[in-house]
Amino acid sequence: MLTPRERTLKFIAGEPVDRIPFHPIVMRWAAQYAGVKYSDFCRDYRAKCPAMVKSAEDFGMDWLTVLSDPYCEAEAFGLQVEYPEDNLPMDRGGHLPDMDAVRALKPYRVEDHGRLMNRVRELGEFRRLTGDRFFTVGWVEGPVAEYADLRGAGGASLDFYDDPDAVHTAMEVITEAALNFITAQVQAGADCIGIGDAFCSQIGPELYRQFAFERERRMIDHIHSLGALAKLHICGNTTALIPDMVRTGADIIDIDHLVSSMAPFASLLGASQVFCGKSDPVTIVQDGNAERIRQSVEEGLSQASGRCIVSAGCEITPGTSEGNLRAFASCAVDL
Repeated sequence: MLTPRERTLKFIAGEPVDRIPFHPIVMRWAAQYAGVKYSDFCRDYRAKCPAMVKSAEDFGMDWLTVLSDPYCEAEAFGLQVEYPEDNLPMDRGGHLPDMDAVRALKPYRVEDHGRLMNRVRELGEFRRLTGDRFFTVGWVEGPVAEYADLRGAGGASLDFYDDPDAVHTAMEVITEAALNFITAQVQAGADCIGIGDAFCSQIGPELYRQFAFERERRMIDHIHSLGALAKLHICGNTTALIPDMVRTGADIIDIDHLVSSMAPFASLLGASQVFCGKSDPVTIVQDGNAERIRQSVEEGLSQASGRCIVSAGCEITPGTSEGNLRAFASCAVDL
């Protein structure tokens, strides 16, 4: 019997495995299952890590992640974030007010910010609690997503057209800071670093290539230089972006349920690249039954010619029953 870490690494490398890896994104679900306040889940590794380990062990998950919300780095850049006790963190202001502020953006130092260091400590705590049994994944925001957080989605969308040079200047700062944060997480024990660039699905392939592609690839090259694997996560309908997402060199490419099929892109995968997804977390995993969940996973595996980690397209909702999550997990074992 392979360990979850061995199973994941072998599957990505195209080697035989005992079953398909199971990597659902559990954040609010894990906190709820373990009885942890979400404000603590986001900010206290001593509360978060046992909740993630309990969820993984009880439901046959093969990975552990530091995922909780998109504001970890944004807060270090100056965004004002509120942490409700049992809800998602909330953006309360502090956006870059104008293009002068955009051009003046300065990088953060990882060691100066509590939330960044908490994430680093999570990875160390995962190792302390589980050794090297699980595939452990750190996380950074991609350049487009981070810029949209700092400027606001509306302002960012206009900036891409009105002042692209200023946007490029800020994104260079964002990327350089992310590279340092990546290094700290890999040194703390991460097997893989995820890059979340969700806003890219809203800007189309031309702007994606202009602002995101080379910077994501630089992050991925850096991750590989440190001996870790890279995962690229872009929510939404990324059909037009998938060829470029594969070209970044990411080892794991997440596919959301809004992509109608992975089949046209399966042949683009390199020998050590896999898709991950793409069941609908609401209509299938939360609201479906065991049969619908199985059908969704079977369809995804068929589209990807078997090169797909079992997961939903995005976060498992807090409203998902334990029974449905167990049914989801069983697909990785039985198919």
